[in-house]
Amino acid sequence: MKIILLQEVKGKGVEGDVIDVADGFANNYLLPNHIAVKATKGNLKQLEERRHNIEKREADRTATAKKLKETLDGATLEVEVRVGEEGQLFGSVTNQMVADALREQLGVEIDRRLIDVKGAVRTAGEHEALVSLHQDIKATIKLMVGSPEAIAAAAAAAGKTEGEAADAPEEAAEPAEAAESAAAEEADAAESE
Repeated sequence: MKIILLQEVKGKGVEGDVIDVADGFANNYLLPNHIAVKATKGNLKQLEERRHNIEKREADRTATAKKLKETLDGATLEVEVRVGEEGQLFGSVTNQMVADALREQLGVEIDRRLIDVKGAVRTAGEHEALVSLHQDIKATIKLMVGSPEAIAAAAAAAGKTEGEAADAPEEAAEPAEAAESAAAEEADAAESE
């Protein structure tokens, strides 16, 4: 079914686009929720008359999204959650928690559905989230998860883990050398008998 979008639909198009969608999607979702109208001759004529207004609104949305991207890109948010032993969270950080932190700390109102937390955040420390502001305009924000004490402990543990990983090859080489020398001594002892 051919329809005219009245607002942006993720993965389908933006306001004013004439697209072809499945009949069920149009009849059960888009039309009842006033997200789209059928692409009749009369509606297409109205669309052409409104095209200038649609383009102006789209330019305003893009400018607003770019300005918001400058504010959000690289911003660091503190998301306070309960943290158990070893930096594990009780539950995980949700999109709604990030949206609430954006509103409280930066004064920016973002719909939770536009926030994509990369992976499930189940440990205290630093994580990233992607905020879709408008079509291809996205901002990356840093999340510091946990209480201030838990965040500091997670940073210290991460530094310790990296140091342990660097020492591990040397430690692994020492037992191998010891085993080789023991085998050589046994071989020498066997030859001398």
